[in-house]
Amino acid sequence: MKKYFFVVPLLICLAFPECRIAAGQWDRLERFIGPQDSVLIADANGKILFSKNGKIPRMPASTLKTFTALMARHYLGDDFRFVTEFWMDEKENLIIKGYGDPLLISEVLPQIAKSVHEKTDRFHDLILDDSHFEPVIIPGVTSTLNPYDSPNGALCVNFNTVNFRRASGEYVSAEPQTPLLPFVLDRVRNSGLKQERIVLSAENKETLFYAGHLLHWFLKKEGVQSDGDIKTGTVQPGKDRLIYRHFSDFSLDQVIVRLMEYSNNFIANQLFLTAGIKAYGPPGNLEKGRKAAAVYAKNVLGLEGIEIDEGSGISRNNRISPQQMLKVLEEFEPWRHLMRHEGREFYKTGSLTGVKSRAGYIESQDGSLYRFAVLINTPGKTTDPVMKEILRMLP
Repeated sequence: MKKYFFVVPLLICLAFPECRIAAGQWDRLERFIGPQDSVLIADANGKILFSKNGKIPRMPASTLKTFTALMARHYLGDDFRFVTEFWMDEKENLIIKGYGDPLLISEVLPQIAKSVHEKTDRFHDLILDDSHFEPVIIPGVTSTLNPYDSPNGALCVNFNTVNFRRASGEYVSAEPQTPLLPFVLDRVRNSGLKQERIVLSAENKETLFYAGHLLHWFLKKEGVQSDGDIKTGTVQPGKDRLIYRHFSDFSLDQVIVRLMEYSNNFIANQLFLTAGIKAYGPPGNLEKGRKAAAVYAKNVLGLEGIEIDEGSGISRNNRISPQQMLKVLEEFEPWRHLMRHEGREFYKTGSLTGVKSRAGYIESQDGSLYRFAVLINTPGKTTDPVMKEILRMLP
């Protein structure tokens, strides 16, 4: 009889790997977690295996993008694609109206130009309509040349960035698919850099006009002639006629893959603003995005007290606890393949000054998934020692 007393617990432990972790072994993990940090680990059923300050909201940095991806999928739907419209007015001006496509990039512009050319071979002025979004300043974004500070807008190209280098004493494009236009040469020279990708500014509608100049260049290359200027304006649906509607080459999940892989703040807030429009109508602004986020968090995820200031995690006003992040991860699990995947781990990282974060899933030996959220808000610390210990501990 005694031998069964020992065998039964052994079989239980083989079936539930987390029980192989002795209670005291978590003590090693605790020493890496300070009073400004929060860590939580749960098994595939949501049972919490370890929690330190797990209910305390922290700055999540870019791990917030996991929430934004869920919010976008909820409001926009599986089959959503961004559009960009081309209209002709009574004076034969070509009007381009943007709807926030974050992947309106040089690789797709030749095909767009070709499609427009099939509808017309000339126009007078090129008019740019970005009225689908209100002018927006994302909290946390500053006026640096870094791409993570890229401004948002309804009509933008190449993430509002220009990639250049010096060759034979001159500035040239650093990517073959994109010309270096005269419109941005002064910005490039004033940067004082020899090679870099710099971000353009929303001031004086620089990003909007850059989109216009680049689209104009591709249209001209395709053979569409123009004898006018590049201006701003708005479509008048009752008077103007739609000649071409471009549907993005990228599905929503393909957009989210790029959001996650590159931790792109611009993409995150294009989705955030567009979700707000889907919920409350145009034009897009931060208030509608925030309201849509709060309603989704409460009504779908069952979360209250989460503070979403914008969608990328760059704002230091964003707050979420690991316990709340656990619910986000539970909901996101079917789409974990959209995250980075290394070894046993699917994950999203985040970084701000004094903030390091990491959240995602760890595969167990039996194929189930542990969920974890590591929110380090202590300046000078990283998630590395915590993650090393978590991976060591989980079978």
